[in-house]
Amino acid sequence: MTAAPQPAPKHRSASARANTYRSIYPLRILGMGLGLWVICSVLIQTGDLARFGWLALVTLGLWPHLAYLHARTSRNPYRAEVRNLLIDSAIVGLWIPLMHFNLLPSVVLAVITTHDKFGTGIKRLWLYSLPGMAGMALLGTLVLRPEPVLASSLSVIIATLPVIVLHSLAVSFTSYRLIRTVARQNKELKALRQRDAQTGLFARAHWQEQAQAVLEGARRSDRPAWLLMIDIDHFKPINDVHGHTVGDEAIRVVGEVIRESVRDRDCAGRYGGDEFAVVCADTDEAHAHAIAQRIRERIEALRLAELPELRLTSSIGMARASHSHMTLRDWLNAADAALYRAKHEGRNQVASVFGALDGGELQRPY
Repeated sequence: MTAAPQPAPKHRSASARANTYRSIYPLRILGMGLGLWVICSVLIQTGDLARFGWLALVTLGLWPHLAYLHARTSRNPYRAEVRNLLIDSAIVGLWIPLMHFNLLPSVVLAVITTHDKFGTGIKRLWLYSLPGMAGMALLGTLVLRPEPVLASSLSVIIATLPVIVLHSLAVSFTSYRLIRTVARQNKELKALRQRDAQTGLFARAHWQEQAQAVLEGARRSDRPAWLLMIDIDHFKPINDVHGHTVGDEAIRVVGEVIRESVRDRDCAGRYGGDEFAVVCADTDEAHAHAIAQRIRERIEALRLAELPELRLTSSIGMARASHSHMTLRDWLNAADAALYRAKHEGRNQVASVFGALDGGELQRPY
């Protein structure tokens, strides 16, 4: 019995596996100490304390320290500790007949010891421990032929209760920590999935969710919302001439400029490749245009440390959310049309598409 070990990660590092015995050592001392308390209470009930008390001290008091030394001095501490855990179960199996099959402590110790094998996270360890436990119980029965004494005295019940209570609390605390860890990791994973690793902007899927919500809100309330589509000019030649490393750096710094140029309430994302998108909710034309121009000017002022002679520029298309935009795709197409116009008219500029009252579209370059 090793109390309640901490759950192990599915994939451990080599150093963590090698140090498994260190984390189990204090738990084994605690678990075996509680087991010694219970077993001695049974031996007192059966009158066998003088006969088997020394064995209880060796198997339950001395064994945790021997197991620790065995694993620490082994060439493979992890495998040695796995063997120690199997021996733990065999020891409990031996004490079942020595306790004359006293029902309460026999069941409690056997169940807790097997349960703790699940807690180690070692695959099928609980299953591998059962033959050793059953085998030692059978061997002890055949050698000693103890007369079954199933009933537990009050002193045995009182001695067993702390084992049940402490183990339950330890398992509950471990489960609580595990749940909190998983919740934190899920939150961190969700945040990572929402962000594009290269630019720090929202990833496309998450950005689309936010843009869809803004479009629906604008359609319901008639509050102005603008979509900016941003594209790095002549990006393919940058990759072809200077290599993908320079291209990746250009995307990174442009993403950084966009992130620093928008407001906290704006939603900026990497739409794909060298194309970016920004949704400005509750924003009029003048403010949306100011954001677009700020982004364009800052990109134009960028210089890469490895290639200072390279001049980056961008083209930006703007589109206001309209009732004619039935879907996010319609809004994106409108902004994309404005972006195409900005490129067609010379690049490094901002162009806008407005939703007209009749559902048509009016275009105006800035």
